Amino acid sequence: MSNHITKAYDEDLTHLKTMLAQMGGLVEQQLDQAIDALSRRDTALADRVIQHDEKVDVLERQIEERAILTIAKRQPMARDLREIMVAIRVSSDLERIGDLAKNTAKRTHAMSESLPRKLMSGVTRMGRLAQEELKNILDAYARSDADKALDVWRADEDLDALYNSIFRELLTYMMEDPRNISLCTHLLFGAKNMERIGDHATNIAENIHYLVQGKALGESRPKKDVTSSIRFEGPEPSDD
Repeated sequence: MSNHITKAYDEDLTHLKTMLAQMGGLVEQQLDQAIDALSRRDTALADRVIQHDEKVDVLERQIEERAILTIAKRQPMARDLREIMVAIRVSSDLERIGDLAKNTAKRTHAMSESLPRKLMSGVTRMGRLAQEELKNILDAYARSDADKALDVWRADEDLDALYNSIFRELLTYMMEDPRNISLCTHLLFGAKNMERIGDHATNIAENIHYLVQGKALGESRPKKDVTSSIRFEGPEPSDD
């Protein structure tokens, strides 16, 4: 590449990264507000999260269009091409995280009744853990730090373990008193959204590794969500 073409490509890439940083900041804000809205049952805040989701969707489309245009104009190779492809993948994962934050906020409208503090605090704790994963993986991407990305990738086990615990606890509450079913179901969906956010953070981690190392991560993903295999027996039938 000539110096002129190289400079133009660098400017395109810088602009792409700036847009991704903006998108990441918006998604972090969406998640933070969604967790607050759910924990405080703040429907006004939940509505703001829902309304602002369109901004995230618009940025994803703009990033994809910019990336495709850059490929068409510059015809990058090797690391340069990986930079652009990973940018598209990261924007897609961020868009999905934004959707999950929006879906969590929507649950607020169905939770007008008070909940046991222990149940709510567990889901809130899970949300904050997912939020920490998101922050750390965005930092890793901004710095092209494959080691930090791998730390986030491995830490997702903690989020899965917490989800397993909350899943069991919520089901127990539902079995003990059918009146808890509606509220606990909404909390269960909220917790599942947080678990899925962790999965998208691990997707980004794997793409950072691919970007830096030029090959896929060789290890198997540390997935410890066992809720699909948990069996619960209902109460014993009475003799009456």
